[in-house]
Amino acid sequence: MIARILLASFCWLGSVLAASAAEPVPKDIFLLIGQSNMAGRGAVEPQDQLPHPRIFKLTEAKAWVPAIDPLHFDKPTIIGVGLGSSFARAVAAAEPNAIIGLVPAAFGGTSLDEWAPDGKLYTNAIERARLALAGGGRLRGILWHQGEADSGPEKRVTYAARFAGLVARLRADLNAADVPIVVGELFAGRETNAPMNAVLASLPKSVARCASVSSQGLVDKGDQTHFDAPSLREFGRRYAEAFFVLEKVQAAGK
Repeated sequence: MIARILLASFCWLGSVLAASAAEPVPKDIFLLIGQSNMAGRGAVEPQDQLPHPRIFKLTEAKAWVPAIDPLHFDKPTIIGVGLGSSFARAVAAAEPNAIIGLVPAAFGGTSLDEWAPDGKLYTNAIERARLALAGGGRLRGILWHQGEADSGPEKRVTYAARFAGLVARLRADLNAADVPIVVGELFAGRETNAPMNAVLASLPKSVARCASVSSQGLVDKGDQTHFDAPSLREFGRRYAEAFFVLEKVQAAGK
C-alpha cells in the first residue's frame, strides 16, 4: 500500500514538473494573411533561425512551436523570410510581458477574391485563428499584405470596397470588432505599382482601425515583386510601428 502511495505521489509530482516546464500558451495572437510577400520569400539566414522565448507560431499541423523562419508553409520549395518575425520581435521588445502567437495563413499568388468569405483560404485562416484563441488569448491584430494579383485597373477600382467587406467578415467571425488591421504597400521601386499603392494607402479611409505601411526604400530580390530578407525585416518593424499607433489611438478613444 505504502509503495503504491509513493508511486502515485512520484507520478503526480512528475506531471506537475512536466506541466511547469511546458512552453507558455500564447496570449497575444496575430493573424498573418495575404499573398507571397506576407508568406515570405526572403533568403533565410542564421539570425532568422534564433528563437525568441516569448514568440511562437502555429504550425501547419496546428501546434505551437518557437517562431523561427520560415513561418509559413504555402509553397515549401520557395518559402523564406517574411515580415512576421521582425514584427513580433518589435512587439515583444516593447511589451516585456507579451507572449506572442503568430498564426501564418498567407498563400502566394492569391487574389483578393480568393480570400472571399467561405472560400478555402478564408476558412483555413478562420479555423487556425480560432484554434489559436482557444487557449484563452485575444486577437491583437491582423497583418495583411496582398495586391499584386489585383493591381490591374479592373480589380484595382473595386479593391477598397472588397477589402472592407473582407475585414468586416473577419472581425465578425472572430468576434473581434475592434481588432487593428495593418496593410503594406507593394514594392515601391516598380513604377507600375504606384496606382495600386495609392489604393492600399487609402484603405484607412474606408476601413476603421486600419493602417497602411509605406514600402519606400525597401529593396526587391531582383524580380520587382518580392522584397529581400533585410527589407522584409524592416517592413515587419514598420508594421509594428503602425500597429502601436492604432492601439494608442484606440485606447485614447475609450
